[in-house]
Amino acid sequence: MPGSNALGEYLRARRELVDPADAGIRVTGVRRTPGLRREEVATLAGISADYYLRLEQGRDRNPSAQVLDALARVLGLDTAATAYLMTLSAARAAPSRRPRREPVPAGIRQLLDAVGLPAFVESRMFDVLAVNPLATALTASIRVGENRLRSIFLDPGARDFYPDWERVVAGMVGAFRASIGAADDPRTAQLVGELSLASEEFRRLWARHDVKALAGAPVRMRHPVVGDLELQLEKLAVGGTSGQLLVIYHAVPGGRDAEALGLLGSLAVST
Repeated sequence: MPGSNALGEYLRARRELVDPADAGIRVTGVRRTPGLRREEVATLAGISADYYLRLEQGRDRNPSAQVLDALARVLGLDTAATAYLMTLSAARAAPSRRPRREPVPAGIRQLLDAVGLPAFVESRMFDVLAVNPLATALTASIRVGENRLRSIFLDPGARDFYPDWERVVAGMVGAFRASIGAADDPRTAQLVGELSLASEEFRRLWARHDVKALAGAPVRMRHPVVGDLELQLEKLAVGGTSGQLLVIYHAVPGGRDAEALGLLGSLAVST
């Protein structure tokens, strides 16, 4: 959850995950500090230890782009995580007044009906805003009004449905952090607080401060009707909206997974 010292919290979380050996630091004896020490990060980034301490403590929240680039290099951040770091330094508290149900463009709703594949639209908060019947037939948790992050952590059946559940949830948490950015949104705070209380796994992943780009990926599923599936998930930005994504599942044409999707489509039409 982005807080009053989001930049400092992020820096601290990420330095604690860096292996000193990967940063070129020779380790002798027992280290009580996980990851890198503050002074080690400062030295490697070419800034003073006192200045880095001020950044972590939230006493300086406007470092230059050059300083952030140096810190990203020391912490081993990829492109998505570096972009997230940049947003934290410029973040300002701006509670959102956006309604839960955002309007989905009419053309996108028509596309959902015409695409012939499991597809839905989600908000930047991972709320399902629109969905076609095939997507709901694929997994019942994809329904308008559901939050996908809440569903995957709190639905007892999610672990069985996703054979790679640990990898899937880690990716979702990292993508969620990338999606919400640094905005201090009350709804984000409420959702993160709810999941932190209800799920030890979410608390652990959220504390890592991982940031992952919003991108497509292969997903394995154990469907109760058509059996095991391996589908490709694609995420496409919906123009003219506040971060909405069109999410589509598809399979290699002519393969067993494509046949299973066809069967699922037939069942969805007949019900």
